[in-house]
Amino acid sequence: MSIIDWPSQERPREKLLTHGPGHLSDAELIAILLKTGPRGKTAVDIARELLSAYGGLRGLLTADRLSICQHRGLSDTKYAILHASLELGRRFLAEQMQDVDALTSPQAARAYLKAKLRDLPYEVFGCLYLDTRHRPIAFKELFRGTIDGASVYPREVVRTVLATNAAAVIVAHNHPSGVAEPSAADQALTQRLRSALALVDVRLVDHIVVGERDSVSFSERGLL
Repeated sequence: MSIIDWPSQERPREKLLTHGPGHLSDAELIAILLKTGPRGKTAVDIARELLSAYGGLRGLLTADRLSICQHRGLSDTKYAILHASLELGRRFLAEQMQDVDALTSPQAARAYLKAKLRDLPYEVFGCLYLDTRHRPIAFKELFRGTIDGASVYPREVVRTVLATNAAAVIVAHNHPSGVAEPSAADQALTQRLRSALALVDVRLVDHIVVGERDSVSFSERGLL
């Protein structure tokens, strides 16, 4: 049976228009993006199969093009639609960050940094530059490493801070292993960065370590 033959209150698009997107399951939201399924299957059927195959929404949206397109009913076009929706979500979150009046707690930056760094298969160290009221100026990826580490140079961090005229910064990096717990090396680096930035009168507000399911704030831990 085609989705068009379903009762109107059960069709994903009509449900969204009537009740809002929050009332739809992940499969129903994906089905709206896919629009149609192959012969004999609905878009909802395909969406459910994909979520099962990839272990959930995150696994699906981080899968590569060749992996996605090997599934019956999937094409480059539908892959592009899925990833366009993911990128729109990231950009929406980035715009929200620009509207934050002040980052008085780590929570305001954490969601943005998790969205930027969590799913990368290699370690990345980046810097969120803040103005005098702790409003975001920009985020920049500074160092890229391997699956288990990245070399970070405080001198280069200071150079980029001066170039952006930032008054304060939040630094962040991901742990591709999935475990967000800071290492001894992370703690030593944080103190080196704090000292280097203090020499140019810039405050290190926080260092956030992003793991697979959670993140750790040095500020919340009392390590800054």
